[in-house]
Amino acid sequence: MKRAMDMVLALLALCALSPLLLGAALAIAFETGLPVLFRQTRVGLHGREFGMFKFRSMVKNAASIGPYFTTCNDPRITRVGRFIRRTSIDELPQLINVLNGDMSLVGPRPDVLEQRYLYTAADWAQRCSVRPGITGLAQALYRSESTKAQRLEADLRYTRERSLWLDLKICWWTLRRLRGKGAN
Repeated sequence: MKRAMDMVLALLALCALSPLLLGAALAIAFETGLPVLFRQTRVGLHGREFGMFKFRSMVKNAASIGPYFTTCNDPRITRVGRFIRRTSIDELPQLINVLNGDMSLVGPRPDVLEQRYLYTAADWAQRCSVRPGITGLAQALYRSESTKAQRLEADLRYTRERSLWLDLKICWWTLRRLRGKGAN
């Protein structure tokens, strides 16, 4: 049932948000050129790797000049990038990942493989037992202000307590946090 809801809601969101998606793409292209999408390998359900899409919010060679994570006032983030990150518009292309079956609307954010070291073998297996999401418990509670330990615990907590009710609460909490506080 969750997968069917993901598909329907992602398709509706893509249609409803298409003017916003087009505007973001044009703003990125105007400021820093093509490509407007960034694709990064992430780890999903059962440890399977997939290419996660985001609007490009950083300079084109950002991966070669810095770490996989961003910091406050990261010089690699463009002017348009700051806005689309603060408003989470940069995450909207992940609706395509939801349609492809790589992601869900709600679940732990997909990690890059380099983050595997943060987990014990059992915790990694637990984390990979659910499809990753566009938003998750860690984002709803902390946005980008969590410590690694807080994020890890929130992700594992989601895998233990997942339910439709928790997903609905996470969606509500996420919408309330979109005011920009804590976004890199």
